[in-house]
Amino acid sequence: MAPLESNVRKLPTEAAQPYRTAPHTIEAEQALLGAILVNNEAFYRVSDFLEPRHFFEPVHQKIYEIGSSLIRAGKVASPVTLKTFLPADADIGGGMTVSQYLARLAAEATTVINALDYGQTIYDLSTRRALIQIGEEMVNEAFDAPVDSVPSKQIEEAEQKLYEVAESGRYDGGFQRFSAALTTAVDMAANAYQRDGKLSGLATGLRDLDSRMGGLQKSDLIIIAGRPAMGKTALATNIGYNIAKAWEGEVKADGHTSTVNGGIVGFFSLEMSAEQLATRILAEQTDISSSRIRRGDISEADFTVIRDKSIELQDLKFFVDESGGLSIAQLAARARRLKRQRGLDVLIIDYIQLLQGSGKRAQDNRVQEVTEITTGLKALAKELNVPVIALSQLSRQVENRDDKRPQLSDLRESGSIEQDADVVMFVYREEYYLANKEPKPNTDEHAKWLAAINAAHGKADLIIGKQRHGPTGTVQLQFDAEVTRFDNLAPDRQLADRLD
Repeated sequence: MAPLESNVRKLPTEAAQPYRTAPHTIEAEQALLGAILVNNEAFYRVSDFLEPRHFFEPVHQKIYEIGSSLIRAGKVASPVTLKTFLPADADIGGGMTVSQYLARLAAEATTVINALDYGQTIYDLSTRRALIQIGEEMVNEAFDAPVDSVPSKQIEEAEQKLYEVAESGRYDGGFQRFSAALTTAVDMAANAYQRDGKLSGLATGLRDLDSRMGGLQKSDLIIIAGRPAMGKTALATNIGYNIAKAWEGEVKADGHTSTVNGGIVGFFSLEMSAEQLATRILAEQTDISSSRIRRGDISEADFTVIRDKSIELQDLKFFVDESGGLSIAQLAARARRLKRQRGLDVLIIDYIQLLQGSGKRAQDNRVQEVTEITTGLKALAKELNVPVIALSQLSRQVENRDDKRPQLSDLRESGSIEQDADVVMFVYREEYYLANKEPKPNTDEHAKWLAAINAAHGKADLIIGKQRHGPTGTVQLQFDAEVTRFDNLAPDRQLADRLD
């Protein structure tokens, strides 16, 4: 069949810049539409991913749109049924009317077998046209930007559009057979069996926590909550460091590097600077307190240890963004960029209450704003297919209770945090509260207090208040306040606790 004639005016051959039409193939569009008109089953080969907007020719968009509506309504889409919805006497090029064109499409149709290939070709060319449009918009906006326009805003918008094209430019999705899901589940179990630690998810380096959770699971939103001074940031930093330190990569046939063990960590430090975060990690790994490092209260031997450890950490797959006042949209754009450019296996945000919503409605109501943020973080976890760890403050009502152990109802500002999260963990250190309640010396109460604070010294409870994939409960960890480091509790200390 002869291709549909184009109405685009051709420039003279001697022109310095010949006009270039957008990528398209009229023949593939004609072949697919013909196959659908002859056998409506061809439509179901492409209906999961192909939409009218993916066709280049407007008349083809209209034919596909009307045909789709008829087939989905349980009716037959044929030249006879379609022509009643189109102006039959319209000239579409070559002297043909719509009625004649539909009949010709059906008469020269290819087989249903090729429908998927034609559909994918049409889709790919539509994706290329979308990329061209984004590029043109970027150029025009950059040329015509007003004086008060911020370039970084245009960059974020362009990145978001590009990521949307990248994510939508594929044919997978939709329903799958249960047998396929079973195969994926069995493969995951097999991989976990072969992996060190027998974990299905990403190992945190904290043995008892990994045992209870099976590691950090992809697409999960994990909330770590606690009152100030409980060690939320320290715990998140420890987990991030352990994951990044264990990273091992493998170069695939297509040239990209795939994570084999550990992971690449993205850390949004909305409260602390990157330098403060680096100092914390140095303190954790050298056993020299961050306050001593800051004051320069170190010996020559200490400096040698710090220098050697800093050299060792140079290649750590740990990326920090210290920008304050980010909106959830800006954070998502930067996370997408990191995954595209460097890779990403886990994202950490410190902390939720320092993020901003993106809409005016959200700014008018803090509860709505936090709802938008947590919903956005869960969507981002699914979109990037990585675990997202977000820290959260707890409300002051904890301080008004005799029992200071936090509960789900203590989550600050919005029930959406509990609702959207897959896992909610609370950091609780009884030692902190006992230290502020020392009774008078040389009394029975003081003796009891001394015994209690000695038992709680160097310990922290990680209370799992919610977990979609497994049990709740409490995991005991060792906590060194001097260097803000969480670690596995020694087995002998756990045994002593059980004997007591």
